[in-house]
Amino acid sequence: MKKNINILITSVGRRTLLLEYFKKELLDVGNLVAVDCSPFAPALYIADKHYIVPKINDHNYINVIKDICKSNQITAILSLIDPELSLLAKYASEFREIGVTAVVSPYSACELWLDKYAASIFCENNNIKYPLTYNNLSDFENGWRNKKIDFPVFVKPRKGSASININKANNLECVKFIFKSFDDMIIQQYMNGQEIGVDVYVDMISKKVVSIFIKQKLAMRAGETDKAKSIKSESLFKIVEDLVVKANLIGPIDIDVFCVDGEYYISEINPRFGGGYPLAYECGVNFPQYIINNLTGIVNEPQIGNYEENVYMMKHDRVTIITNSALNSHNMSL
Repeated sequence: MKKNINILITSVGRRTLLLEYFKKELLDVGNLVAVDCSPFAPALYIADKHYIVPKINDHNYINVIKDICKSNQITAILSLIDPELSLLAKYASEFREIGVTAVVSPYSACELWLDKYAASIFCENNNIKYPLTYNNLSDFENGWRNKKIDFPVFVKPRKGSASININKANNLECVKFIFKSFDDMIIQQYMNGQEIGVDVYVDMISKKVVSIFIKQKLAMRAGETDKAKSIKSESLFKIVEDLVVKANLIGPIDIDVFCVDGEYYISEINPRFGGGYPLAYECGVNFPQYIINNLTGIVNEPQIGNYEENVYMMKHDRVTIITNSALNSHNMSL
């Protein structure tokens, strides 16, 4: 395989295991570089080299990232947070001009799935089950009075992530209070069913779905899958494959699903690695290798459902210890 496949991962935060997987797959192939806006992001210290960078909304952020790419001969860049996906997609052509592939879905797809109300309309138009969603109080009240929706409901940011400001409301007064307490909120049907996570990889060359991994969520923590087990469902495989193709998604994708009375409802799509991806990797579903293959011109062959069922994942505590000198090392900034 071609040498010098150097990958830059941005906004790495706490995703230490994911970076360990990339570092393992890049062994004897290239280097892993990580960036974050905080020196206390533990995943920084897994990479071969790391930098502290401005926040993603800083006017100079992209220029800083480009300079890091140039100085490290970066082959590809990817982000681990939702708000940055559209940013990378927006500048994908500029990265391409300096020889860097942005491992991200098209800008329009990133924007669509960041917007939960727009996502609900897309799913309705494509006959994909999605929780009933309202973007204003008047329509919700009419829906409630006409018995289209009932309490409890979720009131959440239209473009939120990481489960921030998501609230369960049991009556109309509570809905009104939460809806008016924050900007740009939506009201969404409460899904009383089994939570499921799906890790998908769409080949960046063939644009075909090559891998789908399903996990039943057993426990959540801070918006991420904390405990889970691997499962299979031929019907869900088909739903997901149809969805990601229609949505024009590529690369690694994280999908949240609810199973209610035997029916699958798409809850959310994140066009990036999900927090529960480690279970897929440990079951042999190797997205980092798929990415490396694509970067070297290799088309990945479909292996949908090629993993063992009833394998359990349990996340647990670990610590990263660094000294003051390491915290202030020359690797910390350009």
